[in-house]
Amino acid sequence: MTIIAANEAKQSFGKVLDAAQREPVLIQKHNRATAVILSAEEYERLRGINTAEFEAFCDRVGERAKQAGLTEKKLSDLLDNP
Repeated sequence: MTIIAANEAKQSFGKVLDAAQREPVLIQKHNRATAVILSAEEYERLRGINTAEFEAFCDRVGERAKQAGLTEKKLSDLLDNP
């Protein structure tokens, strides 16, 4: 990962964008990480991973609920009667 100071990133933003096509670029301000610039391709890849993980989680929860006897009707009744 490339690390660059905020001032330098500001002055050479085109180079930062080019570097982000190869690897994430960490922007630091006062020696603290403040942002990471990713290529659009890498961002979409990460979003896909998160979506897949969330869908797998929902599937696991749904299966456990089904095994515990929770039906659509029971769920509806629970949600309608707080």
